[in-house]
Amino acid sequence: MLSTDQMMQLANQLIGAEQTPADSAIFVAGQNIQRALFGVDINSAHLLLAKQLGFDAVIAHHPYDRGLLSWPVYLKHIDLMVKAGVPQAAAEAAVLPRIEMLRQAGHSVNNDEVPSTARLLGIPFLNVHNVCDELGRRELQRVVDETIARNGEDTLLDDIVGALNQSFGEFGHAAARVEVMLGETDDYAGKTVVAHGAYTNGGAAVAAAYFRHGVDTLLYIHIQPEELKKLKDMDYGREKGRLIVVGHLAADSIGMNVYIRELEKQGVEVTRCSGALEP
Repeated sequence: MLSTDQMMQLANQLIGAEQTPADSAIFVAGQNIQRALFGVDINSAHLLLAKQLGFDAVIAHHPYDRGLLSWPVYLKHIDLMVKAGVPQAAAEAAVLPRIEMLRQAGHSVNNDEVPSTARLLGIPFLNVHNVCDELGRRELQRVVDETIARNGEDTLLDDIVGALNQSFGEFGHAAARVEVMLGETDDYAGKTVVAHGAYTNGGAAVAAAYFRHGVDTLLYIHIQPEELKKLKDMDYGREKGRLIVVGHLAADSIGMNVYIRELEKQGVEVTRCSGALEP
């Protein structure tokens, strides 16, 4: 049995976070949690269902503020980009213009709609976002790196796609398939980076910065059609980069399942719902 505080502490420990990321929170505290319902998106109906079915707590993945409080997590794109070889100034130029947009978008959101339902029902409720995404990013990057180490310079995009599908059962359960959206399946992968775990997708600006500074292939979990079009039309000062999109629910579930396994080790029985896919 765990408390909501212990559940959040466990999550933070998994990625070495000294404090809870800004896109995660405990909305209703609780103790002695043995059974939890966990979904990618939780709404009031899920909370009522959990109450009726006798769950002790509900865990959501996605936050509720649309950037109002969560925007600092988007800055993690800069750290990921610099680690991949993008100069600090170029990374900041790709990321910072969107920060104010994210923050302002949160002003129109009813961020207390679902948490207020949890309070009225008296059911413990929290959301864990960045930790799960970072765990998923690490797992995806691990498989990418192992594939390239095994195949060397001859690694193709199709090899990356195949390795991901073979390594993670979540992709088999998802409706959206791992897909090459920029480039061809028989293109060489080259230097390949997973861009995930920084609140939300970086769009064309972030991808272009990677491509302009030595990254050949980028993995996103999703991209808006207009951003993909921008990316296809951009000049990178070199050959076009390649983009693999792996699918939102499957990628989120990979990290969620790492966390779920740790909760289960602590004696919490977890039931998946609302887009959370089995491994």
